[in-house]
Amino acid sequence: MSDTTSPTGAPDSSGAPGFDDMARDIAEVPAVEVIVTVAVNLMSAAAVKLGLTEEGDEHKDLDEARKLVHALAGLLDASATEISSFHAAPLRDGLKSLQLAFREASLVPDEPGQGPGEKYTGPVFG
Repeated sequence: MSDTTSPTGAPDSSGAPGFDDMARDIAEVPAVEVIVTVAVNLMSAAAVKLGLTEEGDEHKDLDEARKLVHALAGLLDASATEISSFHAAPLRDGLKSLQLAFREASLVPDEPGQGPGEKYTGPVFG
């Protein structure tokens, strides 16, 4: 019998970890790792929505990409004092690359400083 439970408290026979197990696991992860993981996930999702993957335009959606890039910029801005430059520098480089890719993919480019995330980073130029 499984020792995990569903959100309702009933035993979970799927073998999937329960909330208590997940909370214990996440409690062991340093905040910097959580922030970096979320940032990398946002970067990956934005790259897909910008059509930068092997599938190219199949998943391209600039409206969705704008939201993801903006969220990434906000996260990096908010966490700048919390994560070391060792972690922050490559994330900022990735953000800038995504912002430039967005500008390039847009049929009507945003004004400098108005692109996704530029509220936090300032204007991005190639």
